[in-house]
Amino acid sequence: MLEGKSVVVTGAGRGIGRDIALLLAAKGAKVMVNDLGGSDKGDGADDAPAREVVREIEAAGGEAVADFGDVSQLDDAEAMIETAVRQFGRIDGVVNNAGILRDMIFHKMTPEAWQAVISVHLNGSFNTSYAAARHFREQGSGRFVHFTSTSGLIGNYGQANYAAAKLGIVGLSRSIALDMARFGVTSNCIAPFAWSRLIGTIPVTNEAEMARVQRIKEMTPNKIAPLVAALLSDQSADVTGQIFTVRNNEIFLMSQPRPVRSAHRSEGWTAETVLSHALPAMRAGFTPLERSGDVFSWDPV
Repeated sequence: MLEGKSVVVTGAGRGIGRDIALLLAAKGAKVMVNDLGGSDKGDGADDAPAREVVREIEAAGGEAVADFGDVSQLDDAEAMIETAVRQFGRIDGVVNNAGILRDMIFHKMTPEAWQAVISVHLNGSFNTSYAAARHFREQGSGRFVHFTSTSGLIGNYGQANYAAAKLGIVGLSRSIALDMARFGVTSNCIAPFAWSRLIGTIPVTNEAEMARVQRIKEMTPNKIAPLVAALLSDQSADVTGQIFTVRNNEIFLMSQPRPVRSAHRSEGWTAETVLSHALPAMRAGFTPLERSGDVFSWDPV
């Protein structure tokens, strides 16, 4: 499916990224395994995780190279893409998976925690995409797969920084899809449900949350990789600007914001008529204040 293609996977030393890198290599892709090797909060660095994934790929007969750059740094992202081009001769896909968590309730959120998460998730996705975009334009093809989250699409407690970054990635992906369609480039998002070290850091405060965590533990990271491989293939050239969710053996196509109700007054609006007319007319269409677990309330298939 991916024979001869070159793909960069960020955050590929562990978890979801690792399984993606292994499957892409098994499908014939040459893979750059990027991982800074930091903690779940983004602290520190360790080249061992990326090197180990490369060894696994090579032992299975595939081709891979390790990269230890920090996606939040544009220079590192550009060097990553240039190394992939130099090593493999071209670049065909970028999988923006790298991420960290610094969860805290909003009124206790620190500017440092906000900036750190935005820098890795949102800025990191921009940096690698920006570095690859000129190569995709010149060759008239390319695939972006970005990782978003239902924390941004729907909501969750204590994740304002993460949710904002992940919903920002949706806007980034949609814009890339619009701007680069003329060059044969696609851009899509995946919101994964899978147990990972990041999910393992989310505080569990009651039995309901504990039960939800147990359900997530059953959803292994390797369930995400097949959709990534499919979106990177030539056969998905007409799939772009979309948001998918993967939950164990389920794949969902997520809705995107569109008008659901309207109200108008020929004379225009005052604050008083907004309260007496517009808001009551639209109330039945309001989106409930739900969390991800409220929407995906049934056991995974």
